[in-house]
Amino acid sequence: MLYDELFQTLKSAVNQSEEIVEVDNFRIMHYAFTSQSTFVLPGDENRYCQKHSRSFTAYYNGQKNVDDFNHEVNVKDNEVSENVSFHYQILAPKGEHKLKKVVFLFHGFNEKSWDKYLPWAAAIADRLNCGVVLFPIAFHMQRAPQSWSEKRKMFELSNKRKQQFPNIINSTLSNAAISVRMQSLPQRFIWSGLQTYYDVIQLIESIKRGENEWIEPDFEFDIFAYSIGGFLGEILLLTNHKNYFSNSKLCLFCSGPVFNRLSAVSKFILDSEANVALYSYLVEHFEAFLAKDSYLNHYMNGNHIEGKVFSAMLEFKRLREYRESLLKQFERQIYAIGLKKDTVIPAFEIINTLNGAYRDINIKVDTMDFSFPYSHETPFSSKKIISDDVNIAFNEVFDRFCNFLKV
Repeated sequence: MLYDELFQTLKSAVNQSEEIVEVDNFRIMHYAFTSQSTFVLPGDENRYCQKHSRSFTAYYNGQKNVDDFNHEVNVKDNEVSENVSFHYQILAPKGEHKLKKVVFLFHGFNEKSWDKYLPWAAAIADRLNCGVVLFPIAFHMQRAPQSWSEKRKMFELSNKRKQQFPNIINSTLSNAAISVRMQSLPQRFIWSGLQTYYDVIQLIESIKRGENEWIEPDFEFDIFAYSIGGFLGEILLLTNHKNYFSNSKLCLFCSGPVFNRLSAVSKFILDSEANVALYSYLVEHFEAFLAKDSYLNHYMNGNHIEGKVFSAMLEFKRLREYRESLLKQFERQIYAIGLKKDTVIPAFEIINTLNGAYRDINIKVDTMDFSFPYSHETPFSSKKIISDDVNIAFNEVFDRFCNFLKV
C-alpha cells in the first residue's frame, strides 16, 4: 500500500471508538493508563521527594503579565485530569496475539494528533513483526484538554498575544496554548518531561508484571523517537533505569541534539516569545533559577540520575564530558537520520551532539534529502500528486531504521 493510502486508511481507523480496530493487516488496541507521577508537576507549593524522604517549598517564577488572559490553558498542571488518566495505543500485525517485542514510538513537540505517525508505526510493525506502542508525552496528544485545541479559542488567544507582544513571530492558533504555558512557567518543560519519563518506566514495569494482556511479561523493546521525543528517548536510554535498556536500541528521526542546538520557533511548535522565555530559563540563566528553586535543584544536580542526564541534554557545554561518556557507552545502540532541509533540528546539530565535540563517538548518523518539498513538521506529505516520490523516501527511511533494529 502506498504511503498516502496507508495514511488515510489508518487515520480513519484510529479515530473509531472501539477498543480494538482491525484495518488492513493490522490491529489497533487502546489501553488505559493512569500516571502515578503527578507529584513532580507544578501546582502545590509543598513538594515531597519519596526517594529521599525530603520536603520542599516549590519556587514558581510565573510571568504574571502572561497569566492575565489565559486561565483556561494556564491551570495547575497536577489538576489536568486528561494528563493523569488516558489511553495509549498499540499497533500490531493482525496475527500476533501475544507480543514478544515492541517498539515505543515517541512523537514531537506540541503534537495533537497521531495521524502522521500511524504509517510510521505500521512500517515498523510490518518490517519487524512487532507491536508499536504510541505513548503520549505529558500534556500532548490525548493528554491535553480538548479546549486547548479549539480553533476559535486558540485564534483569539493568538490574537491577544500579538496585541500584547507586537514583535512576536509565528504566533498561531496551533501553538497559542503551549506558548502561553511555556512562557508563563518554563520549568514545565522539565517537569512534564520527567513525568513522562516516569510514566514510561511505570508502563514497562506493569508489562513485566504481566498486567498487559497483549504483551509478554519478558518482552523485548526498542525506541523510535522523532523530534523532541528523541530527548525523552535519550534520557531513558542513558539513565538505563534498573538496566531495563541494556539491550534496547534507539532510533532518532529528525532528532538527537541538545536543546540549545535546535530552533523551536514555528507556526506548529512555539512562538518567539515562548521560545525566548524557555531558552532564557533552560540555557542562559538555568543555574540562577536552580539556586532559587531547591526542589528543581534537588532533581537536576545529581540526586536523581534522570535529572542529571536531563540537565546534560539542555546545553551543549553543560556536563558535556558526562553526556558524551554516556553516549559512548551506548554508541552501538543508537542510530539517527537527519534531513538536509530541516531548519528546526538541523542534521549537522544531530551530528554535533551524537558524535561529540571531538567526533570520537561512533554513533551512526545519516543525512538524507528528498526530491519533494518537506519540512521538519511534515517530512512525508500525504498529497497524491507526489505520492510516488514520498513512497520511495518513506520506505528508504524505515528500511534503514528497521535494518538497524533487526541486527
